[in-house]
Order: sequence, then C-alpha cells, then structure tokens
Amino acid sequence: MKRWRQLAELFRVFFKIGLFTFGGGYAMISLIGHEVDERRGWIDGDELSEVFAIAESTPGPIAVNCATYVGYRRAGIAGGIWATLGVVLPSFIIIYAISLCFERFMALPVVANAFRGVQVAVAFLILRAGVRLARRLPKRWFELGLCALAGAAVLGINAFGWRFSTVWLILGGGAAGLLYRRARQLGKGAGQ
Repeated sequence: MKRWRQLAELFRVFFKIGLFTFGGGYAMISLIGHEVDERRGWIDGDELSEVFAIAESTPGPIAVNCATYVGYRRAGIAGGIWATLGVVLPSFIIIYAISLCFERFMALPVVANAFRGVQVAVAFLILRAGVRLARRLPKRWFELGLCALAGAAVLGINAFGWRFSTVWLILGGGAAGLLYRRARQLGKGAGQ
C-alpha cells in the first residue's frame, strides 16, 4: 500500500505543477524546485541543478524530463511513468477540451477576425525573416536568381490555388545548386 501512496503522491504533485504553471517548461522549473527540493526534500538543490541542466540538453520538454527523472529517482520506473503522466495530463486535458469547442469558438465573428489578424502578423514575421536571410545571401547572380525564381514560384502557386508542396521547391533548389557547382567544377577543369 505504501508503494501506491508514493506513486499517487508523485502523480498528484506533478499534476498540480502541470495544471497551474503557465508559460511552458521553463516556467515550471521554479515550481518543480520548490515542490521537490524545498517542500518535500525528494532531491537536494545541487542534484536538482544538475537535473535541470541534463533535462534542458536532452530531447523533449524540460518539465517532462525533470518529472521523469524525479519520479524515477523517487520510485523507479513506475515512479517515472506516474510523474510523467502527472505533468503531461493537464495539458492534454486542456487542449482536448479546447478542441471540442474549437469549431463553435471559431464561428464567432470576433474570434475569426482575431485569427485573421494573427495570420497577417505571422505572414509579416515570416516575410521579415525571409528578407533578413536574403540580405545575408552572397550577392552572386546564381543565388539571387534562384531565390527570385523560388519566390515567383511560391507566389504563382498560391495565386492559382494549386496544391504543391514547398518541399519540392527546396529539393529543386538543392539539386540546382549541386548541378551549378558541378558545372563550375567541370568548367574550371576544362579551362586548365
């Protein structure tokens, strides 16, 4: 019975952390530290600092990695599973609840207009990032021409409403770059 109480406590602590922390994994770090070090003494501050460093550098969200480690450290594999479920479940429930109401929510004119505004802002941010990248391009005719051609292709595809994956443009640009480089190498070899 003690084992189940330990697993239930891990689940409850991390469920509370997942439920009441807004702002993502980094916002959860202070709450995790408070709960597992200061309040419960499951892990001391030095070890917790190492856990945060490792959780940040391993794949996956930092809060999930921390919960898994603390749960494992406290109660083995079962503890890792229950702590991970505890920290992930609140987000899952909230997102699922939103998805059930999403269509009705989007039918409200105010919400639909707000999302249109967000789309414009996102498009502007993407365009701005593209301009920054284009400024860093070498000022050579091939790169500039390829960039202009890809931009014109995207505009044309969208203007006509064609279904076309931009992955093909990326692959085509890569192939054109390889062919161009190979042609230049052959041209230099022939000139010698």
